[in-house]
Amino acid sequence: QVQLVESGGGLVQTGGSLRLSCVVSGESFTRYTVSWFRQAPGKEREFVAARRQSGGTTHYADSVKGRFSISKDTALNTIYLQMNNLEPEDTAVYYCAAGRPILSAIATANMYYYWGQGTRVTVSS
Repeated sequence: QVQLVESGGGLVQTGGSLRLSCVVSGESFTRYTVSWFRQAPGKEREFVAARRQSGGTTHYADSVKGRFSISKDTALNTIYLQMNNLEPEDTAVYYCAAGRPILSAIATANMYYYWGQGTRVTVSS
């Protein structure tokens, strides 16, 4: 059984930065595509970024390109989401998820088998 635990959320001002962590246990994260999603109050869960199992390529939602970066620490079995130049629109609960979606479905939440409990990010204006 794969478990994912997120941390690193908090309150930050507009323009600030945060780094979220997702610790994967049970199996090596290299066996899965690990992605970050977020859900703002009253909105659908949306894709943020992914690190693919195959080749380790990274993919980002248009809304975060150039500001967010996904990276890994294989020794710690951890995936990070570095978030820079944060905007109030980035306020949400951020979740990491693991699965094996095909590339065309990488942004589809129901293609992921395992989810963390989420970490809240609040960006004040």
